[in-house]
Amino acid sequence: MGSGLAKRFNQYSAWRDNVAGRAVAYRNWLEENELADAHTEAQIEQLLTRLADDKLTIAFVAEFSRGKSELINALFFSDYGRRLLPSSAGRTTMCPTELHWDPSMPPSIRLLPIETRAEQSDGDLQRDSDQWLTIPLELSDIEAMVGAFQRVRDTKKVSPTVARSFGLCSDEPSNGAVETTDGVVEVPSWRYAVINFPHPLLQQGVVILDTPGLNAIGTEPELTINLLPNAHAAVFVLACDTGVTQTDAEVWQRHLAVAPGRHATRMVVLNKIDTLWDGMRSPADIDGEIDKQMRYTAEVLRLPRERIFAASAQKGLLAKITNNETLLKRSRLAHLERRLADDLISRKQQIVRESARYDVSDLLIGTRTLLETRLHGVQEQLNELRGLRGRNLDVVEEMMIKVRDEKEDFEHALRRFQALRNVYSQQTNRLFTSLGMEALNEETKRVLDALRERWFSPGLKAAMLSYFTAVRQKLNAADKIIREIQRMMDTMYRQFATEHGLQLSAPVPFSAYRYLKEFERLETEFQMEFDKPLVMLTHEKMTLTQKFFGTVARQMQRMYQIANRDVEAWLRAVMSPLEKQIREHQLQLRRRLDSIKRIHHATDQLEDRVAELEQQESALMQQLEGLRHIAADMERTLDASDPPLAAAA
Repeated sequence: MGSGLAKRFNQYSAWRDNVAGRAVAYRNWLEENELADAHTEAQIEQLLTRLADDKLTIAFVAEFSRGKSELINALFFSDYGRRLLPSSAGRTTMCPTELHWDPSMPPSIRLLPIETRAEQSDGDLQRDSDQWLTIPLELSDIEAMVGAFQRVRDTKKVSPTVARSFGLCSDEPSNGAVETTDGVVEVPSWRYAVINFPHPLLQQGVVILDTPGLNAIGTEPELTINLLPNAHAAVFVLACDTGVTQTDAEVWQRHLAVAPGRHATRMVVLNKIDTLWDGMRSPADIDGEIDKQMRYTAEVLRLPRERIFAASAQKGLLAKITNNETLLKRSRLAHLERRLADDLISRKQQIVRESARYDVSDLLIGTRTLLETRLHGVQEQLNELRGLRGRNLDVVEEMMIKVRDEKEDFEHALRRFQALRNVYSQQTNRLFTSLGMEALNEETKRVLDALRERWFSPGLKAAMLSYFTAVRQKLNAADKIIREIQRMMDTMYRQFATEHGLQLSAPVPFSAYRYLKEFERLETEFQMEFDKPLVMLTHEKMTLTQKFFGTVARQMQRMYQIANRDVEAWLRAVMSPLEKQIREHQLQLRRRLDSIKRIHHATDQLEDRVAELEQQESALMQQLEGLRHIAADMERTLDASDPPLAAAA
């Protein structure tokens, strides 16, 4: 792959593999030194899984005939020497299309029939495999592959009644349906396409989402609620000759506008600048016109000027295929490509870097604390035993009584710990009750039942509003319990550190803030969709309402599943260090007492025991030095970065 995008993604992929390699080396070192435990192994495995499953989703959004599919071809697929995605005059991408690579499945195009819009099923469209048409991709036959890609633009003719049952009413603009002269309606054959394709970039975790038109977004709630908000970047494509039209502005305002701090996740491309190459204007005049359009677009969309780009996807694709550097420069595609790569990869790498650094830091601190605790225990025993040299048995006996008293005090503290542990268990049970999937599913079912039975808005809105009220109460209750557990663990950590000298840093913090923010986003989406007063819903509007709420509910389920997983991991992380330190302290006390007992019964064993402890001290210091090297290697790997393509070009 010769493109700048491919180069930058290759660099990022190599960096990510290096981070995973250092994590594997750390795991192997722990096993060799018998320092691994179930909790540590689970943490490293989670880190490796996240790195292996790392995805980078780029959503391309535009109204019809803006050249969006051509732009995707030019940016990602020029090495094939021709267009892969359908791209021609008029409407080409008739349904939302997702391009990715899943090695567990064969190369294929999966198409979800438009008829599923009329069904009353609330199932996730991505998971109901029986509904999809699968077309195998013949990778060795480029013509057959291009023909298979063409299937995403299939249409069919249906009656206006059927079109309305699909949510494609012919009297609405930009809805994907066109009424013909004979009174029938031409509609897209598919409502969604998933292309599983082993392209080098897709193999590295890139996911491309090709989304056509305002109505395609509005009538597929999965796009509105899940796919677009969770994309790492969105590229909004406009036509340079038309600028920001009314429907363009509506798409932007409704689905893509973000807070100022998140502008880096948005790029706007004024495509088709070649329409200005009319042979009658000078290059300076053309550049001036393009700059004027870019400034106007930035003003209308309230974006920083540097987030607006101009290009000719068609000329850029042609230039790449024919190796025409002059045309490529004039198309401005290479500049767009460099900025997309630098912005997207740099931001994604920073997110992965900070996440991995947090995970690795937690692991390294745990291992270092364990080694330092063992070293402290060994050195404490050495100081005690060296102090017994030349002393009589009475002194040895006094030392034995002192250590035995410490052991009894610690066992008394353990009984208090067990009582607190019971309270902790009660709190965790309450926490998982608030985050229980069963209760959430019951709330969802209650609203869906109401949606099927009631046809006017007061009852419907009340049912749906009560759903959000109930979920908010559960999340707030969970947040309160999390804070109570945090305070309790703070107290336990301080007590054992102060009273028994355990090497304990502050417990891992946690907050339900991210789940509350996601809840607020979903609630806002709902309110935006249903803030208009309705007296009676038509059948097609009722169907869309059901699907919209079903999608909101599924996203809420996903959020709950993530929350449950994260809470379980946090509870293990917050309790594991304390339990590990308690076990280690118990072991050290037992060893100290055993050593003194042996010396009490046979004073000639004193020097043997001192020599044994000195060997342990040396081994522990070597392990700490090895750990320092591992930490330094990991830090260097995490901080490694490649020069921006723009600077390297």
